[in-house]
Amino acid sequence: MANEPTYGNGKICYVEVPAINIAQSAAFFQKTFGWHIRHDNHGNASFDDGVGQVSGTWVTGRKPMGEAGLLISVMVDDAVATLEAITANGGTVTQPIGKDHPEITAHFTDPAGNLWGIYQHRG
Repeated sequence: MANEPTYGNGKICYVEVPAINIAQSAAFFQKTFGWHIRHDNHGNASFDDGVGQVSGTWVTGRKPMGEAGLLISVMVDDAVATLEAITANGGTVTQPIGKDHPEITAHFTDPAGNLWGIYQHRG
């Protein structure tokens, strides 16, 4: 984990992500985004995002969020390279870069079929 998380009222702090196979989903996010994965003795896996600010877990028995409604985006340094990693690690690109121009965004589904976005800051 990069830093201790910031604590405060109103902060988004924990996400439960539907998974078909917890190990597969954990490996996807670790390989693709560098998330820190924690395992317990019961087969559960939790994560801390790439900067240690948001944590969560994968849960089975829930329907994947496969349609756009609430969309969670992951910030990335290189959107093109990230789309390549998404595909290489078992995800599917559902909206390529360009639709939200001038913003650098894309959408993908993870191995369980959850819809996510990526966002590259135009710094």
